[in-house]
Amino acid sequence: MSRSANKLIPEDFATLPGLDELDGLSVAVGPPGDDVEAVGYTVYAEGEVPADLGLDRAALTRAGFDPRIGRTLVIPTPSGPDRVAVGGGPRDSTDLVGLRDVAAAFARATARRSRVALVIGTSDADPAAAARALVEGAALARYRYTPLQSAPTHTPLRTLALQIEEAAADAVDAGAAAGLVTARATIIARDLANTPPGHLTATDLGDIAVGLGSRYGFGVELSDRDDLIALGCGGLLGVNQGSVEEPRMITLTYEPEGASGHLGMVGKGIMYDSGGISLKPSDPMHLLMKMDMGGAAAVLGAFAALRDAGVDTRVTGWLMCTDNMPSATAYKLGDVLVARGGTTVEVKNTDAEGRLVMMDALVLANEAGVDGIVDVATLTGAALMALGPATAPLFANEQWMADLALAASAATGEPLWRLPLERTYRSQLDSDVADIANLGGKFAGATTAALFLAHFVGDTPWAHIDIAGTMQTDSDDSWRSAGATGFGARVLLESARSFAAGKPGAD
Repeated sequence: MSRSANKLIPEDFATLPGLDELDGLSVAVGPPGDDVEAVGYTVYAEGEVPADLGLDRAALTRAGFDPRIGRTLVIPTPSGPDRVAVGGGPRDSTDLVGLRDVAAAFARATARRSRVALVIGTSDADPAAAARALVEGAALARYRYTPLQSAPTHTPLRTLALQIEEAAADAVDAGAAAGLVTARATIIARDLANTPPGHLTATDLGDIAVGLGSRYGFGVELSDRDDLIALGCGGLLGVNQGSVEEPRMITLTYEPEGASGHLGMVGKGIMYDSGGISLKPSDPMHLLMKMDMGGAAAVLGAFAALRDAGVDTRVTGWLMCTDNMPSATAYKLGDVLVARGGTTVEVKNTDAEGRLVMMDALVLANEAGVDGIVDVATLTGAALMALGPATAPLFANEQWMADLALAASAATGEPLWRLPLERTYRSQLDSDVADIANLGGKFAGATTAALFLAHFVGDTPWAHIDIAGTMQTDSDDSWRSAGATGFGARVLLESARSFAAGKPGAD
């Protein structure tokens, strides 16, 4: 891994510790074995309490247990594994989102145990889909980013025995295996977004992408500054002007045999965003700007799962990676950048840089002849103000692309809410000196940012996901562990899985 001369960082620094931990997790299907340290039993709001739990409903109530999803009660035993009551909510309304939350609550309740088992009562959910959600919930909830801690107290999850009553073992086994693959996408995205900016530059991310591509079956092409000059990528080059670190455009290619359709993915990869000359205030949000490459991390995480998830669509990804720093060479307010393809852009704020690096990629995606584009970016504070930290805004220029992303959202439990791509606001981006400006007015910032991107998308079917609000959480929340959430990686993966089927006219 390349390191610039000013970095006092060990060459063997482990950038993907969460992925290493996931690789060490074994999932077994069937009753708990003799070596488990804790066994969880779902207790629904009505009906019989599992006899193996050892307490009836009255005793659980006296102990303060509540059967709502997310609630647990650990019952230590003199010998043998701990027994854990895990709230399942109403039996007839526990969907895949609820099952994922059940597993996450259990994983957190047994945080000091590495070998655990979870017994789920009869469910109306498809067994394979249920097992996938349960494995995702447990694996993602136990995630911790600890490589820079001298004495971490985190206990990795090594074995998970999973039993779903009255479900076929082969279906549960297949779903569990799929859950490990989809969890991989999110965990890679988390590992990257949690890594401090001094440990992960644009060139480093390119090196990591090469390694992941070799391991998980996708191609990687790295474009350095000279390549970007030749390509005319004035957005990425302009934002990079203030940084001592080289920019990288990382192009990812996945081409399965007999591919149906061609999906483009674009990820914003601002490795650290100071705001540039339009310097951000020194507040907690500034501290989080190591995660401003969360979109690129989500795309890379999704690519690492495409092959093993059986995706049969051709997918090309563009990760646009650089720091955004103030310096004597930084781009300035009033500058005019020239995007790939020749569009001129007046810079009205250097902290509206994500859209500038992405515009080059959107043009390249159109040149590649993709059938649709999904982009993901930590783009606007307005997204957080509009929908808070749990739900990401979705914009789309065609209904079927919105439906594709919303279906992926429902399947993964990563909430999206479609906002209108209100074209009447487009005039806010008019410029007196260039073709378009990079900033609109005081209001509807998420919308005007999407409209800027739409200018470069043209008529290509497109969906835009703004993860600025959902990129991180201050504290553990179900499967979202404190820190970077990896939001968007599984939505992208699921979108690719169903892309050809969702495209009008597809077989």
